[in-house]
Amino acid sequence: MKARDIVRPARREALRAAMALGLAGLFAAPAAWAQSYPDKPIRLVVGYSAGGGVDAVARLLGTRLSAVLGQQVMIDNRTGATGLIAAEFVAKAPPDGYTLMMGDSALLIAKLLQPKIGLDPLTSFKPVAGAFVSPLMIVTGNDFPAKTPVELVKELKANPGRYSFATSGVGTVQHLGFEMLKQSSGSNVVHVPYRGAAQIVPDVVGGQVPIGVVSATAGMAQARAGKLRAIALMNTARLEGAESVPPLADALPGFDVAPRIFVLAPSGTPDEIVDKLSAAVKTVLGTPEAGAAAAAQGTLRAYATPAQLGKDMAEETRRWQRIIAEQNIVAEGK
Repeated sequence: MKARDIVRPARREALRAAMALGLAGLFAAPAAWAQSYPDKPIRLVVGYSAGGGVDAVARLLGTRLSAVLGQQVMIDNRTGATGLIAAEFVAKAPPDGYTLMMGDSALLIAKLLQPKIGLDPLTSFKPVAGAFVSPLMIVTGNDFPAKTPVELVKELKANPGRYSFATSGVGTVQHLGFEMLKQSSGSNVVHVPYRGAAQIVPDVVGGQVPIGVVSATAGMAQARAGKLRAIALMNTARLEGAESVPPLADALPGFDVAPRIFVLAPSGTPDEIVDKLSAAVKTVLGTPEAGAAAAAQGTLRAYATPAQLGKDMAEETRRWQRIIAEQNIVAEGK
C-alpha cells in the first residue's frame, strides 16, 4: 500500500472530526450565551408616560427583576401613538434579550383598528411572560336606577338609547368591553369617548354622564366616599379592596374582560433567554411583596408562560376582532 493511500483516509477522518467539532460549537453557542445572560443592563420599554398604570407596574417588576437577574433593568418610556412608537422600537431591536417591552392589550387592538401599522403583535415579538391584569369597574351616579349587575342589564335592555357610557377612548379595552356587554345583553347604549380617564369619574359624580368604565381603584375611591355607585367589575377575579363589588358575570355568565399586561421580546430572541427571563418574572410575581405592591396599583398578578401568553394573545386578538367587526367600530378620525 502506498503512503498516500494511508494519508488520505487520515485526512478525511481529521476533516470529519473538525466539522463535527465546529457543528457542536455552533449548536452549543445559544446555550452558552444563555448561561452567561445577562451580562449587562436590560432595557424594559414602556409606551406610556411615567406615572401611568403600565409604567407603574413596569417599575414594580423591573426593580425586582434586577435583583433576581443580577443586572439592572432600566425603564425606558417611549410615548406616543398609544404605545406603537415603543412597540416599533422594540420590534426592530436586536433579538438578544437586552431590549424588552412591557406591552398591554391596547397593542393587540391597535393592529385591528390600524391595519397599516408596520408590525404585527403576534409575529413581530416573542412572548416572554404574562404579568398582570388591570380590573375595570362600571360605575354610575348614586341616583341611577340599578344597583347590581342584573339590574343594570335589565335597565339597559328596557331603555334602548336612553343611556350613555364614558370610556377613555375609542378602541380601548374599556370601550370594547362595554360593547361586548351591549352585544351580550342585546342593549343599545351610546358611547361617549373621553381623551383619557381623568375626567370620567368627576363627570359621573356630577351627572354629566350616567355610566363610566374606569379602573377599579379609581372607582372604589369615590364609591367608598359615597360619591358614586360601583355596580360591577368586568372581570371575575376579585381585587383586594373591592371584594364587595360583584362581577358582571352575575348577569352575563362567562363575561370576563380586563386589560392584560405582559412582557415581550423581539422576534428571534433565543428560547433559552426567553425561558430565563420568564422564570425570573415568575419568581418575582410569586412573592407576597409583589402581590401587595400590585394590588396597591390596582392590578392582579397573572403570570403566564411564553407558550400560554402566545395562546392568550392570539385568543384575545380574535375576541377583539369579532367585537370590532360586529359592532362596526372604527378608529377615531376615520
